[in-house]
This record gives sequence, C-alpha cells and structure tokens, in this order.
Amino acid sequence: MPNHPAQYDQTGAGQGALQRGFLPNFHRNEMWTYFGPAFVASVAYIDPGNFATNILGGTQFGYRLLWVLLWSNAMAMLIQYLSAKLGIVTGLTLPQNCRKHFSRRATIGLWLAAEIAAVATDLAEFLGAAIGLDLLFGPLLYAHGISPGESLLIAALVSTVLVFAILALDLAGFRWLERGIMAFVAIIGVSYAFEIFLVHPDWKLATIHTLLPSLDRSSAQNFHDSIYAAVAMLGATVMPHVVYLHSALVQPRLNELTGSALPATATLEHLEARNQPTALPRRAILSRFLQYELIDVFVAMNGAWLINSAMILMAAVAFVHTSTLQPTIQQAYQTLGPLFGRAAAVVFAVALLCSGLSSSTVGVMAGQVIIEGFLDIKFPIFLRRLITVIPAVVIIATGLDPLRILVLSQVVLSFALPFALIPLLLLTSRADVMQTFASARRTRIAGWLSVAVIIVLNAVLLGQLAFSS
Repeated sequence: MPNHPAQYDQTGAGQGALQRGFLPNFHRNEMWTYFGPAFVASVAYIDPGNFATNILGGTQFGYRLLWVLLWSNAMAMLIQYLSAKLGIVTGLTLPQNCRKHFSRRATIGLWLAAEIAAVATDLAEFLGAAIGLDLLFGPLLYAHGISPGESLLIAALVSTVLVFAILALDLAGFRWLERGIMAFVAIIGVSYAFEIFLVHPDWKLATIHTLLPSLDRSSAQNFHDSIYAAVAMLGATVMPHVVYLHSALVQPRLNELTGSALPATATLEHLEARNQPTALPRRAILSRFLQYELIDVFVAMNGAWLINSAMILMAAVAFVHTSTLQPTIQQAYQTLGPLFGRAAAVVFAVALLCSGLSSSTVGVMAGQVIIEGFLDIKFPIFLRRLITVIPAVVIIATGLDPLRILVLSQVVLSFALPFALIPLLLLTSRADVMQTFASARRTRIAGWLSVAVIIVLNAVLLGQLAFSS
C-alpha cells in the first residue's frame, strides 16, 4: 500500500504520533468507541426467526441440535468479520463491490437473490414484532370486542410506527441508533437469562449435545425433520442480509478515522474515486480498526450464540409438556404461564417484541444497502419500510400460521446464503481489491468450508423433500 507522508505524517515523528494519539488505546478504554457495528448485525441472529426455529428444534429434538448453533456461530463470526473487513479496507459495501468488480449480469442476479433474502427477513422480523405486541396487549383489545385477527393486524400497524421511530434515531447520529439497538439486545439477553433461571436445564446433557453433532435417526421422518430444523436454524443464525449490511455499518467510523466523509448524494463513482490508491488510508489506521472490529464481532456474535442456546434450552425443558411437537409462538407463550408463572410468559413476549422491533429495523437498513449498492440508486429508507410491510400484513390478514411462515422464511434464507457468501469470499481473497489485506490461505479454507457445509445441507434437504413428495 503506498505511503503518503504529506497527507498523514507532517513530521518525522508522524507515525509515532499517529499510533499514540489518533489510534485507539486499550488502556484509555477507547476500544468502547468501536463497539457497535457487530452488535447491530448480531440482532439478526436473535430475531423472531430464531425464536421460531429454536422453539421448533428444542420442542421436537430437545438438546440434540445445540451443536448446530455452535457451528453456525463459528461461521457467523468468520463471515461477519470478512464483511466488515471488506467495508473497512475498500470503503465500499459488499453490494457496491459486487457492482464494481463483477459483470452486470452477475450483479443483477446477485441483487435478485439478495432481495429475496431481504423480503424473507423482513417478513419474519415484522411478524415477530406484531406477535410480541399482540401477546402483551391483545387481551386488552379482546375485552373490547376486538377479534384475535384484528388485534394482530392492529399490532402490526403499531409495530410499523415503532420501527419508524427507531430508524429516526439515526437522524441524531449513527451512534444513537447503535445504542438503541444494543439496548434491545441487552433486554433480550436479560430476558432469556431469567427464563433459564426458571426452567433449570440439564447442563451436562446440554454440553454433550453442544459439542457432539447428531441428528435424530429414530425414524426416516424424524431424520428428515431434524435436517429441516437444522437447515432452518442455520438460515436463522447465519443471515445473508447482514452479510451485506455489516460492510456498510463500518463506514461512518471509517469516515471519521480517515476524514473522508462524503455527501449523502455520493454515487458509486465518488466512492471509487475516494478509494483510489492515492486516497487510501494508511495501513496502520486500517489494521487498528480491524483489530477492534474483530473484538466487536467476537463479543457480539458469542452473545447472540448464548441467547440462541438459551432459547433451545428453554424450549427443550418447557415445551416438552405441550400436546403438539410444533407449538406456535402463541402456544409457547400460553404454556410458559401455567408452568413457570405469569412473569415467564410476559418476559418471553417482551423479548420477542424487542427482537422483532430491533431486527425489523436492521432488516430495513440492510434492504436499503442492498438496493442502493447493487443498483447505484438512492432509495429512501422509510419508503423501504412501507414496501416491506405489505407481505406481512397480507399474511396476517389471510390468517396463515405465523410460526410456519417464520420457519419457512429461515429455510429460504439458508438457500440464499451462498449468493452472499461466495461473492464475499471471492472479493476478500483478491489482492486487487484488498491489497495487502487479502485473506490468508487458512481464512479462505475456513470460508469455503462454511459455504460447502451450507450447500450440502441444502442439497440434502432438497433430496429429502423430493423423495418424501
């Protein structure tokens, strides 16, 4: 990477001053100013789709599928770091890099796959927020003659307004939005810590199934169902839309570090011009940023993994008492109250509401990054929210089972994952894109192994579906 002393080192001691004063220092606790992007991305890993798939997996298979969460989280950490790394080094989002380095036909194809993932994501997250709000306040409406269907529709409309309010935090600065999202993550984490305290899981059995992969082979149907649940959990844990989003979340801090902020009307050409070799930030700045982002990813993703594991544990213990192997979220809520007290049910609903609102906000942000990056257009984020409300409202109005829709949406996300991961791995491995920050051989191997696992799981699921039909 070229050195530009006139721009960055005004004196012979410039580099030392840069490292001592400009770059963050652990001893001065400046690391905390870098926390945020990965926590925003982590919301997608504890969204209502995770509630649905974890309830399904825990109820049907107990602790057996905990290993899926462990390995999914390992893949998620690698993928999220690579996405952030691409954004930090190039100053462009993943969709913008795809547009810059791939053919127009490939870019359009990738955009279509990304939009399908974004729609499935928005659907799951918005439904979750509406269900959570309805669980908390629906009984008050029922008492005034409002039907359950009408109550859920009202909850959906209120959720829309609340998501608009959360998005408006960004108007006060990106850190305000990050703090708001992190507060939601904290509430979800505390809620599930409370649930685990109530249900008293078998920690020894949970540890065994976390470390040792297994599927239910007691019958052909159970084997198929366990694969379906595993793929759904994988799709819910490694989310394609935040693969695109994380590369954008790091841009505000990159602009602060390099003094290269651009106007809101900047086009892809402006972004490319900023990242010509003569304008690239120094390697020292990028290296330090990447170190802190790695810590951000490690803490945030492991926090999401613990919350997901808690969901499985709660379902494995609490919902074994249900009369059905596939309880809806509403049935899960109704089961918790009689077994563990009213507080357990209310905390579950609060966690679901916080999950739905925060992840729906993040989903809208990802949708905007996708359409603007691939198509190089400016698209109002509030218009994006209005458009994505329509499919969820239609499903609610037609009375379809929200849990089935949530699980199905996660399977769709799992099939969409390779269309996000393959471009990311290709781009982060290219020296002409990443310069000296191109991925090392071991990173490339781990990345391609992750993609291979996802593709194989999806192929097995397709085969099972074909033979069972």
